[in-house]
Amino acid sequence: MERLWNRNYCKVMVANFTLFFAFYVLTPLLPLYLSEHFGATKDVIGLVLSGYTVTALLFRPFSGYVVDSFSRKKVLMICFGTFSIFFAGYLAASTLLLFMVVRTLHGGPFGALTVANSTVAIDVLPSSRRTEGIGYYGLSNNLAMAIAPTIGIFLYKLTNSFEALFWLALIVACLGWLVDSTVTLPPPTGGVRGGHPRSKLSWDRFFLVKGWLLGLNMVAFGFSFGVLSNYLAIYGKEVLGITGGTGTYFMLCSVGLILSRLQGGRALRKGRLTHNAAEGMVISLIGYTLFIGFPSLGNLSPLTSYLSPLTFIGYYGSALLIGLGNGHMWPAFQNMTINVAHNNQRGTANSTILISWDIGMGLGILVGGVVSELLGYAAAFWTVVLLNGAGVLCFFLATKAFFLRRNLNASVH
Repeated sequence: MERLWNRNYCKVMVANFTLFFAFYVLTPLLPLYLSEHFGATKDVIGLVLSGYTVTALLFRPFSGYVVDSFSRKKVLMICFGTFSIFFAGYLAASTLLLFMVVRTLHGGPFGALTVANSTVAIDVLPSSRRTEGIGYYGLSNNLAMAIAPTIGIFLYKLTNSFEALFWLALIVACLGWLVDSTVTLPPPTGGVRGGHPRSKLSWDRFFLVKGWLLGLNMVAFGFSFGVLSNYLAIYGKEVLGITGGTGTYFMLCSVGLILSRLQGGRALRKGRLTHNAAEGMVISLIGYTLFIGFPSLGNLSPLTSYLSPLTFIGYYGSALLIGLGNGHMWPAFQNMTINVAHNNQRGTANSTILISWDIGMGLGILVGGVVSELLGYAAAFWTVVLLNGAGVLCFFLATKAFFLRRNLNASVH
């Protein structure tokens, strides 16, 4: 059997860790920075920070086309270099408007870099271990998500300096660029100088039309996580009375993600993509139901004193289950999308799955806010359960058969 953990794959994994570390080390503290340094109000903070996601979403379709049409190594170096330089922009931004411009533009190279780096990871994997390797690849950003916020908060408390955080993010990102610069890619198969064979410019070069139903399924799951990640803290504080538990929640979610990547490796190695996807979706659905269902039972007025532990079981237990579920589901869906695409469409396939997740996340933030304003946070999270359940039902009734009809790799199913 070909070697999975080859030198180039390990380098790409390390680079992926650094780019997500640089991103997550700032994420929990940027609202505080904007409030303290510029006196920004809550609505302005939301506007400033949302620009990053919008720009990343706009860049991803074009990123897939560029990665598939030009030298992937050159594209990767340009994207990573630009992504790194923008951290210096945070240090130089002296006004709120300038910071907003820098933050919004920074989303572009981030969106392009995530597509480029993951596509390069696929290129350096041996074909017989590719399915398994894509699953393990996500471990690097899971680890970054687990430890970077904690390190960022610790460093801020130690130095009381946001500048130190920006310098740390800049240095770590530059180290990632250096690591990626040493990656050696296999020669292109189509004979195009410096890159991959270029095809006619068409809609399918920006979004993988052949995988549209897989993308639609991912929108439903992105919606669920969008509501959870953005309204978790305020729901825990205002409805459940849990203060300061958000960090622990996401830590447990990261633990679930990491465990699922390790445990699911065997099924991915055997090419059991639909099995992994189904297992992950069902576990996630149980997790979301547990999150809203158990606290609701725990807050029934006649039984509150007896069932209040259910609140904590549902709250923290759901984190582990949602992490486990997403850790199984994500690499399975990514692999399925790649396996309905030709080799010169890997970048497009990667951008398609990321675009779908981003659209779902954005809709979750928007719809979750509207529903919680009109009917309360509990109603917003029950909406999550319903839409997640609809996504699971869609997979078993249509998406699984859709993938198997279009699958280009006979060794996976």
